Amino acid sequence: MVNRNDVARHAGVSVAVVSYVLNDGPRPVSAATRAKVLDAVRELDYRPNRVASALRSRRTWSIGLVVPDNSNPFFAQLAHAIEDDAFARGYSLLLGNASGDRAREQTYLETFQDRQVDGLIVVSNRPTAELARAVEGGVPLVVVSDHPVAGLPAVSTVKADNAGGARLVTEHLLGHGHRRIGCVLGPRDSAPSGERYAGWRQALEAAGVAPDDGLVRWTSFSRSSGHLAGIELLSRDEPPTAVFAATDHQAFGVLRAAADLGLNVPGDVAVMGFDGIAEADYSVPRLATAKQPITDMAARAVELLLRERHGGTEVHEVFPMTLLTRGSCGCPDPRTTVTRLPSP
Repeated sequence: MVNRNDVARHAGVSVAVVSYVLNDGPRPVSAATRAKVLDAVRELDYRPNRVASALRSRRTWSIGLVVPDNSNPFFAQLAHAIEDDAFARGYSLLLGNASGDRAREQTYLETFQDRQVDGLIVVSNRPTAELARAVEGGVPLVVVSDHPVAGLPAVSTVKADNAGGARLVTEHLLGHGHRRIGCVLGPRDSAPSGERYAGWRQALEAAGVAPDDGLVRWTSFSRSSGHLAGIELLSRDEPPTAVFAATDHQAFGVLRAAADLGLNVPGDVAVMGFDGIAEADYSVPRLATAKQPITDMAARAVELLLRERHGGTEVHEVFPMTLLTRGSCGCPDPRTTVTRLPSP
C-alpha cells in the first residue's frame, strides 16, 4: 500500500512537505512544490486515510457551500468552480440550495455545522443573523457576492466589481450612440443590484445624460422577470433604444421580450447583460455582457477559507470585470468555427 514516504520519494521532497500540502499547512508550500506533490499523489494513486487524519487533525476534509438558487446558471457555474478547486485540494463539497428561502438557508447552515465541516462558503447578497451565529460558533466562513458584510466581524469576502461592470456596459452602449438606456435590476434590498444601478447612473451622468428612473425596473434575478420588465420597457411610448440587464439570465428574458414585440436586436434595441455565463455565447444574437471571473473568484474563496483555519486575517477582495462585446450590442459577432461531425 502506498504511503506518504512513497509520495515524498516520488516527488523528491520530505515527508513533512507532503503533510503540509495534504493538510494545507501549517507551513506554506510554493506552488511548484505543491504541484509536484499533487502529481505524485495522482501518479501513485495515494489515498490518505481520512478517518485517521480527521482524528489527528480534527478535520473532516469537507466544506459546506450554500447558494441562493442553483437553477440560476451563474450560481451553478460558481458552485462547480468552487467544487473543482476544493476537490483539487483534497476536500469534498456539501452543497445546499437555499432557493431564495431564508429558513432553508438557515437549515443548511445548521446541518453543515452539525456535520462539523471544516468551513463554510456562503453566496449571499443579503447576509443574515444565521451567518453571524456560524462565526460566533468558530466555523471559518467566507462570503461570496457581498462586501463588506455588515455585522459580521472577521469574515473575508470575495466579489466582483458590480458598479465597475455596470459602468463598462453603460459606457459601451453610450459609445454606440444610445442615450435612452433602460436598466433591469434585481431586488431593491440586494447589494449587487444597488451597486449595478449605481454604475449605470454614474456612466450616464459622466456622459452628461440625465438618468431616467422611469427606464428602471426592480425585479427578481430570473428570465421570466427579465421578460416582463422587457415587455414593459419596450412597450412604452418612448421606449429605450438599449437595455442593460443586471444578469445574463434577465437579459435572456429581455431578448425574448424584443422578439415577442417584433423588434430586431440590435437594430431596434440593443441588449447587454452581466455575469458572462456560458449560455450567453449561445443566444441569438450572442449576448454582449460584462464577465465575472468566476474561476478566479471561486479559487480565491476556497483559498481564503483554508487560510482562515490557520488564523489568517480577514480579506475583502474585489475582482475587475471584463467586457465581452457581441452581436446583441451592435458589435460584430465573433466568427463561429464549424466542426463537422464524422460520418457514421
